[in-house]
Amino acid sequence: MAIPTPVNGMITDAVTQSSVAVLGSAPAQAMGNVYQAAAHSLSVLFQNSVQAQQHAAISAQAATNQGVMQLYSVPPMASAMSTAKIAQSNEPDFMMALLMALAASKK
Repeated sequence: MAIPTPVNGMITDAVTQSSVAVLGSAPAQAMGNVYQAAAHSLSVLFQNSVQAQQHAAISAQAATNQGVMQLYSVPPMASAMSTAKIAQSNEPDFMMALLMALAASKK
């Protein structure tokens, strides 16, 4: 105890120890807050990623639905003519070559 005061020495010692305990635990509490904030940010990141995947899946389903609707709305003779034109062109060969090159690059 430093200087004699009118307050009981045990009280001043208790207050001093309490202040030291607060100062000693402050870095641990600060790091706990940092870890908690980082975990929260990471969870929001994952939630946004899942939501983006869900929106992409919905968009893909809508695009597929539109394509099927367009295929069914074309008259049969027009679709037969377009199929014949595609079969006579070299587009299928070109597309197959692209798919084979893509498959070879993944190995």
